Amino acid sequence: MGKVYVVISGKGGVGKTTSAINIGSYMNTLGKEVIIVDANMTTPNVGLHFGSPIAPITLNHVLSGRANVNDAIYAHESGTKIMPSSLSMSELKNIKIEKISDVTRKLRKIADHIILDSAAGLGDEAKEAIRASDDIIIVANPEICSITDALKTIKLAESMKKNVIGVIITRYRGDYLDMKLDTIRDMLEVPILGVVPEDNCIRESLHRKNPVIYTHPKSKSARAYKKIVRRILGPEYIKRGRIQEEGFFRKFLRKIGF
Repeated sequence: MGKVYVVISGKGGVGKTTSAINIGSYMNTLGKEVIIVDANMTTPNVGLHFGSPIAPITLNHVLSGRANVNDAIYAHESGTKIMPSSLSMSELKNIKIEKISDVTRKLRKIADHIILDSAAGLGDEAKEAIRASDDIIIVANPEICSITDALKTIKLAESMKKNVIGVIITRYRGDYLDMKLDTIRDMLEVPILGVVPEDNCIRESLHRKNPVIYTHPKSKSARAYKKIVRRILGPEYIKRGRIQEEGFFRKFLRKIGF
């Protein structure tokens, strides 16, 4: 049975969708069967990030009873599968968002990992995505408003008896304007899964309609997402990543004559 993660934030614009697609895509690169679901029904962006803004059958059709789950799944050229939501406001009519749990229950049978890109905030869409998931991944920027909203999201998830595995800090510059990571950790009382730096490669990857782990695999942001995924998957993958990094370092030393 597959595992369901919801990637969520207390506010929009923090890099939630970027995090969801890069997490799912790198899991796929590691040999996992992954489906990324756009559970942000009102402002969906997953399809846009993958260069498929319009799909004939979407999650909206599934939630309104007009299509089966398998009909709304599309394969990206990388092998990662996505289930987009419709950009059309008219497609929001007659959907039953509470049925997202039925969708994930079916997806568990065909995928190792299901990534839900949730709506921002703490509305009904976000609550139903949390309810349908096993583990919660919070995304926040290193600023007081974003961290405060993240704390509210954590408290909501905990009140629903859900496991918050940690927070991803995005758009990190490391200057005096950013909150200190120790302060963030103390405020949220959950692990920091990783820190994704402010990186123009992410903007370029959106322009190229592909996750940054594919467009700029050696960039700082791509490396950060890879480390985050290995941390999510556990010790075996953390160790594998270290071995790969050591192998690269040894190759570099040989090239320069050591």
